[in-house]
Amino acid sequence: MSFLTPLGGAAAPHPRAVAWFPAVGAAIGLAVGALWWGAAKEWPASVAAVLAVIVDLALTGMLHFDGLLDTADGLLAHLDQPRRLEVMAEPGVGAFAVAAGGAVLLARGAALSSLRPSLLLLAGLWCASRTLMVGVMWAVPYARPRPDGLVGAFLGPPPRIAVAAGGVAAVVLAGLWRPVVGPLAVVAGATAGMLVAWQAKRKLGGYTGDVLGAAGVVAETVGLLVASARW
Repeated sequence: MSFLTPLGGAAAPHPRAVAWFPAVGAAIGLAVGALWWGAAKEWPASVAAVLAVIVDLALTGMLHFDGLLDTADGLLAHLDQPRRLEVMAEPGVGAFAVAAGGAVLLARGAALSSLRPSLLLLAGLWCASRTLMVGVMWAVPYARPRPDGLVGAFLGPPPRIAVAAGGVAAVVLAGLWRPVVGPLAVVAGATAGMLVAWQAKRKLGGYTGDVLGAAGVVAETVGLLVASARW
């Protein structure tokens, strides 16, 4: 069994592997946070933030970011449902993808540059984003008639305990960073990710692997923006 799919690696052969998504998310957050913390000792905050964004993209193989781009083209364009799914499966990107991707990268970099580096905050937010993915797979139907891409290896009823345990872990980790703002950032991020999933259900009939990636990236980004506010 490989635990690398949330990182952008090989797919696992059993849907129960999604139980590890929250733990893998926390591990990625810790890794990115450690790089962020180390880089901040050698470079200005803005450079350290950019390096953290780049490392996150590298660790995930840009898998989730690619899902964000495809989902933006599929959900934001004025198309019928079959055409939306076709657009999301095409290799190219359109104006909606470019705008959404650029906005997210700028928001993540700006938020990180305004915060003091914290492994706990990123571990909590990244754990929450992967927990959200598990929750979407549990609560929302799959949009395509047949599974495609990496998500096909995980189709099936994911363990509910993973959602509960991941949610608690995300709140605790972020709360250890700041007792009120941390959990608030997790909740706000998860809410934003759920809105992406809701739009996908409304416009696509359900989720796809791209939608999972988009929901996770949006959850992390909104969480960072909330955490960086002047509380």
